[in-house]
Amino acid sequence: MRMVTLVLVLLLAAIQYPLWFGHGGWLYVHELRDELSAEQQKNEQLKERNDRLAGEVQDLQEGTSAIEERARFELGMVKDGEVFVQFVGPDGAGGPQAASGAAAPLVSSTEPAHKSVAAAPPAPPSSSQTKRGAQAAHKAKHH
Repeated sequence: MRMVTLVLVLLLAAIQYPLWFGHGGWLYVHELRDELSAEQQKNEQLKERNDRLAGEVQDLQEGTSAIEERARFELGMVKDGEVFVQFVGPDGAGGPQAASGAAAPLVSSTEPAHKSVAAAPPAPPSSSQTKRGAQAAHKAKHH
């Protein structure tokens, strides 16, 4: 009788092993569920990013306000007749990126410069803009 019980216990263990540890076992299915939830979360984040980019593309195609906003905040450009005003904090950090890492707000006005609190020139031109300016000055000098 002991031998039959031992054989039945071993047979039960042999049947249970693939159920718990095999390719289609419970642990494998649990790992796959974790991977699936991680991939679904990643897909959701990418979908939100795609939606934001699609909205930005639509804004850029429909009008000039989005282009103007990018030119103002990313390139530091101003319209004719506007004055670029940059406020400098007490610690002297008044650059485009303050110590906190946030971009400093740009303020433009159509009022004359003498009414401004502090006026600073726009960001220095890039090397390509400097090169074009030098070429234009050279042409004007020789023509």
